[in-house]
This record gives sequence, structure tokens and C-alpha cells, in this order.
Amino acid sequence: MSDLVPRAGDSDRPRKLRASDQDRDAVLDVLSSAHASGRLDPTELDERQEATMATKFLAELPELIDDLPEGDELVARLRAEAGIDPGPSASGTAVAHRRKHTPPAKPGTGKPVYDVAVLGGSAKTIVAGTSKVETYALMGGSEIYLHEVMGPGVELRLTNISVMAGHDIYVPGGVRIVDNTVNFLAGNDIARNAQGDGSNGTLILDGFNLMAGHDVKLDPNWTPENR
Repeated sequence: MSDLVPRAGDSDRPRKLRASDQDRDAVLDVLSSAHASGRLDPTELDERQEATMATKFLAELPELIDDLPEGDELVARLRAEAGIDPGPSASGTAVAHRRKHTPPAKPGTGKPVYDVAVLGGSAKTIVAGTSKVETYALMGGSEIYLHEVMGPGVELRLTNISVMAGHDIYVPGGVRIVDNTVNFLAGNDIARNAQGDGSNGTLILDGFNLMAGHDVKLDPNWTPENR
């Protein structure tokens, strides 16, 4: 009976609210969107989904999506409902501060670029504002430079059909690379130092490769001062 009697100081404590199925579903939707954007790999997605389903209290949910831009609005709502202080003491704030320097990526509004490489190729620099790049390569490939088009908040989609061919794609530092291509006896080679954190934009690769693939490399002429 004594457990039901409020104790001194209890009224000053935030309510420990239970999470609902709707709350957990909203977090799962954010995780799926982040995975589709390339922010989470399959292993991370599985881990966070399992943690979400096992969560009992509302206050435990925000930290699962605190580092994902897709979840900004939901994090704010969950914290408000759970009575969590959004100040420096809040869980995941250090990640949130880093995220401020990584604006959500959006496609450009300029004209698309088209390239055809058959038994050869060319060197092509993609200019700032380009909305997308579409290419076709047959037993050939081009050198595609992206240092002008990429930047904070930029999303560029490169769609390519390659048959026994592939391009050399040069990116500046800080570019997140999302590989959505379909490959048959083929695949893309993304250099470790070319894969960035998204602070300088997002490059999305899609299309189809048959006995082919692209090499994505860090632009040898790029330096941090070039940003």
C-alpha cells in the first residue's frame, strides 16, 4: 500500500512514461528512411530495430535516432513528451552538434548531364547545380570529376548502364557515397578514403552493371582548403 503513496520530491521528477506501439513504429520508420539514404548499414539497422522493439520507456527512444537527420522532428517530440531536457545534458547531444554541420542533402536544380562512352571515354567535370548524371558505357568509360558539383547539402544521383565497362569517378572529401546499383558479374570499387561523412554532400550510384563496374576515388587534387 505504501508504494502507492507519493513520497516527498516525487512531484519534481519527470514522469517515466511507457512507449506505445505507435512511438516504436515511428522510430522504425525513421530507421528505414536512414537506411535507404545510406546513413545506416544493414547491421546497424538490425541492431537499432531490435533495440527499438525492446524499448519499454519513451525516454529511451530518442537516443536511437538522435544522430539521424530524418528523425529530428520525432526526437524533439519524444523528448518533449518524456520531459527530457534538450540542453547539453541530453543523450546524444554531442552527435547532434556534429549533425548541425551535415545539412540534409537535396538534388540540384540545374540541367542533367548525359554521357555516352563506347570503346573509349572522355574527361568530364560536372558543374555546380547539376541535378543528375546519366551515362551509358560499352567497353569503355569516362573520367568524371565531381569537385565542382558537390558541397554541403548537395545530393547528386549518377545513373549508369555499363556493359564490360566502367567510369573512374573522382569525389572531393566528405562526400557520402550510397551504392544502389544492380550488378551481374560486376561491382563498384569505392576507395576507403573516398567514403566521407556526408558533410560535403551525398553521391547516389544507381543503374545496372554487366561484367563491369565503376572506380570511385578521392580526387587527388582535392584538399580541405578547396571546400
